[in-house]
Amino acid sequence: MANPLKLVSAQPKGMPGVVASAVYAGGRRVLEIPIEEAGEWSRKPGHVVWIGLHEPGLDLLRRVQAEFGLHELAIEDALKAHQRPKIEQYGDALFVVARTAQMVEGRIAFGETHLFVGRGYVVSVRHGASTTYTPVRERCEAAPKALSEGEDFILYAILDFIVDNYMPVIETIQEEVEEIEDSILTANQPQNQIVRLYQLRRDLLRLRNAAVPLVEVCRRLEQPGMPGVDAAMQPLFRDVSDHIRRVQEEIESLREVLAFAFESSLMTGQSQQNEITRKLAAWAAILAVPTAVAGIYGMNFDVLPELHWKYGYPFVLTIIVLTCTWLYWRFRRKQWL
Repeated sequence: MANPLKLVSAQPKGMPGVVASAVYAGGRRVLEIPIEEAGEWSRKPGHVVWIGLHEPGLDLLRRVQAEFGLHELAIEDALKAHQRPKIEQYGDALFVVARTAQMVEGRIAFGETHLFVGRGYVVSVRHGASTTYTPVRERCEAAPKALSEGEDFILYAILDFIVDNYMPVIETIQEEVEEIEDSILTANQPQNQIVRLYQLRRDLLRLRNAAVPLVEVCRRLEQPGMPGVDAAMQPLFRDVSDHIRRVQEEIESLREVLAFAFESSLMTGQSQQNEITRKLAAWAAILAVPTAVAGIYGMNFDVLPELHWKYGYPFVLTIIVLTCTWLYWRFRRKQWL
């Protein structure tokens, strides 16, 4: 008699939306299964079905819903993919929403992951900018003893992976912020640098709004009585909470640095404008002297004192040069020129 665990039911090739669909027993992958067999396998003692979906359509979600009896509201949330990070309990099943983030062309791109967790199954639904969870699956399969804990360990592994992926985003921004700090007091500061500072600060605010609500999600998973979460797994979710708080601290620190850099940029720009204004005012004062003298002698009067004097013209030119030179010296001394 053939061992039923050796019978492989082939996954349909090119099925849109399905990244992986496998059943595990004792922490080891048993076989790949189609969606239509997932519910049957999840009800077998000691087996866990792990399905990964990427931007599925309504038809595929309905098929998954039929296999596991997922709640209608959770299906609607998973289809819309514009949800705030949260955890909802529907009977003996959990619905978790987490926001993902990664750098795309210098900006933080956000995505969503929706997790359906119940006795004997985990379904992950990815939308938008999100790294594939294949590394998570491979890491779990490499540790069969931990994976044998079941669906709550898979939930922990995915949440931990999401939170860990926040750090490369923060580190990339941190490197750019350090470069901006080095050039913040340069004489010729480009306008696009100020715009970039504002963009980074706004992106970090969105990242904080995506990460911080996960603290509440993990806090609820730490509490006793959550369906599908064993007491032995609760410290792992507490560890994820610690990682999120670290991410929050890094974000707040970077936002303070960016705020200082933004203010410094504005102050530097204002200082440069004031310096240009002083220079223009100083040169205007210097040029006012010959302009005034030339204006006086340009009037049609015949009784000007030096008009018929032999040395009147050189005398006036000398007065103009001396006055302008004195003004130039005074402005230079006051650092207006």
